Amino acid sequence: MTPAQAKEYLNSFINYEVDRDKIHASTWNLKRMTRLLDLVGNPQKDIDIIHIAGTKGKGSTCAFTANILNSAGYRVGLYTSPHFNDYKERIRILGRGGQEKEGLFEGAIKERELCRLVERTKPKLEILRADADFGILSFFEVLTALALVFFREQRVDCAVLETGLGGRLDATNAAESIVCGITPISLDHTELLGLALKEIASEKAAIIKDRRQKVIVAPQEKEAEEVISKRCASFGIQPVFIGKDIHYSCSQNGIKGQIISIQGARDEYKNIKMQLLGKHQAANAAVAVGMVEALGEFGLKINSRAIKEGIGHTRWPGRFEIIKKNPFVVLDGAHNPGSCRVLAETIKDIFPGKKVTLVLGISSDKDVKGICAELDGIAGKVILTRADHPRAFEFNRDNSRDLFSGKNISRMDNIQEAIQSALGMSEKNEVILITGSLFVVAQARRLCIDRI
Repeated sequence: MTPAQAKEYLNSFINYEVDRDKIHASTWNLKRMTRLLDLVGNPQKDIDIIHIAGTKGKGSTCAFTANILNSAGYRVGLYTSPHFNDYKERIRILGRGGQEKEGLFEGAIKERELCRLVERTKPKLEILRADADFGILSFFEVLTALALVFFREQRVDCAVLETGLGGRLDATNAAESIVCGITPISLDHTELLGLALKEIASEKAAIIKDRRQKVIVAPQEKEAEEVISKRCASFGIQPVFIGKDIHYSCSQNGIKGQIISIQGARDEYKNIKMQLLGKHQAANAAVAVGMVEALGEFGLKINSRAIKEGIGHTRWPGRFEIIKKNPFVVLDGAHNPGSCRVLAETIKDIFPGKKVTLVLGISSDKDVKGICAELDGIAGKVILTRADHPRAFEFNRDNSRDLFSGKNISRMDNIQEAIQSALGMSEKNEVILITGSLFVVAQARRLCIDRI
């Protein structure tokens, strides 16, 4: 199977990341995913799995965890979503002669390996696709199964899985995990997960499903924490909470990185140099530390050197990523009011007093007013735009009126024009913040890296 044939075949499965309007009651069916894994030989049963759910910080936390394990000498599978440039980035092997060694997505599956996997599993996929009793097989389900098959083939010591959406019915939840992490939960995907924080927390906390699991929980709103605690109690699990059982602090936070210290459940890790910016990333790192400490009870030993080295090595594009200076150009994939609130706080911390030009593009299924309200306080000039993506929200004179209080607002048809306009109106010591969705950030990153 050629790369073009493999891509065409994978794209033949419905992709709800693009076709949100096709989602209906039977879209998520864990029995379908369980059947798929059974057809491909249940690879998940041969892998020690670390599973991470939440609204904010899932990807960063997964990356911290995988890099720590890699630094400790383990061979680690890493499965995340969505991708920036190519879906091969979602399936990665870190450690002991993994795959690709260079670039932001170190260890990404090679094209020839993906082609071989698709060709070998195609007959099994077609069996399920033809079975109407299980409903429509999705792109995400197929890619999840391929990742698990690949991880088993590559004899990983463990695998880190990021949920795609929610948790309870997410394809990744068909696998049993030994350790799971819950990152901060906020209102997002309310049309799918529920209108109340308790409902969303209940969906995400459903990755907790076995009394033998170890559970590490990031700082949460009270309602979400109560739901998670109740879920843990139902299985007799004593969760570890960041801020109560594990503590962290930041001693330095600037454009060159930050220095943090973490008091874990078993040891103290001082003066860790981190590339990722923002106090929220220190909290994500603390969750990762809690999880790798818990892995010690399953025979995976990680020392303090590996923790410091792994956190320091971690890069995660599009998360308060400074890609240019004079003026500063910052990319951040904040896509809901909660993440935009954290983004605004980080801008104030890293760039106190600097003027900010906001380049904003949002997906149509997001809380547009809520996002704009959180960013209003830091934005001087505002450029509204859209990604080249089917889910992009199109700003016009009517729907953009009153989103920002008394700001100089302009609208651009595409991200390239928006970036050029922002550069033209910004002084050397000012900041251009590009945000609103990962689709916007990914497209902007490609344009900026190539042309700035």
